[in-house]
Amino acid sequence: MKVKYNRVSTILQTGNRFEADTDRYDITLLDKVSGSVSFRDRVEAKKLVKLVEDGKVTELVVEEFSRLGRNTGDVISTLDWLDQYEVNVRIRNLGVESRPNGKRNPVWKILSATMSSLYEMELENIKERTQTGRLIYLQKGGILGRPKNTTESNNTFLSKPKSKKIIHYLEMGLSIREVAKQVNASPKTIMKVKKLM
Repeated sequence: MKVKYNRVSTILQTGNRFEADTDRYDITLLDKVSGSVSFRDRVEAKKLVKLVEDGKVTELVVEEFSRLGRNTGDVISTLDWLDQYEVNVRIRNLGVESRPNGKRNPVWKILSATMSSLYEMELENIKERTQTGRLIYLQKGGILGRPKNTTESNNTFLSKPKSKKIIHYLEMGLSIREVAKQVNASPKTIMKVKKLM
């Protein structure tokens, strides 16, 4: 079975850019979750894990290494696990495979470790630039958070798509931290939803 795995970082992203890939796949999966969330903790990736462990996947295609994650250790661990099941991993933007013709690619480990480290470093740079931008905004008199004197009813808050997802995961029995990772929300937001449920 040939599987395509896509990931976007937020619920608001559509994943339309993946439509440029016109290859045929037996299954195409799309996770809407931060790359910092462990691969095995993602909703769609869990389906992939089951298929791999059942011996049904022969090839996994991703657009780039960062779709697997932005944590070098997690990406390397995931790739090693896939290799144990002899799954050929193809990275489309680089045109490389882990097991072309069923044999291990001799440069795969070096390439995957290097690229994963670069994507992790890119994530840290994004976080640092965002934090710097916020500090500068605040120093210039900007105000973060909800404007004063604005209120939102509990029902309006709970009927938001993100709140509904949080409720769904909480009802599944996930911890606050696990839910926060799944929906890319702060633990404070999860606690508010839990309190209002």
